[in-house]
Amino acid sequence: MFRQTKRVESLLAAEIHDMMSRDAITLVDVREPNEFASGHVAKALNFPLSRFDPTALPQTGGPIVLYCAVGKRSAMAAEACRRAEVAIAGHMEGGLSEWTRIGLKLAI
Repeated sequence: MFRQTKRVESLLAAEIHDMMSRDAITLVDVREPNEFASGHVAKALNFPLSRFDPTALPQTGGPIVLYCAVGKRSAMAAEACRRAEVAIAGHMEGGLSEWTRIGLKLAI
């Protein structure tokens, strides 16, 4: 389903929700810890962009998908992964704004 390309894939919130329900991906939130604590996608891991190290991402649990508040920081983290040659599935287009806009819940 996922292939490493030169371009980072943008995935829709609904697609990610479906993949999460099947435990098919590892979701990584690149927002800062205080943002993560105020609400995040259930089961997401927190790897803040301010100290993001692509080589520290988990290597088990399925392909990695990144997200942030609106998609800008996750795109930056995805680019860092590409430069470090760390394979990821992509990032969430629109971030948590899109997640909540389509009615999906957050964990606190």
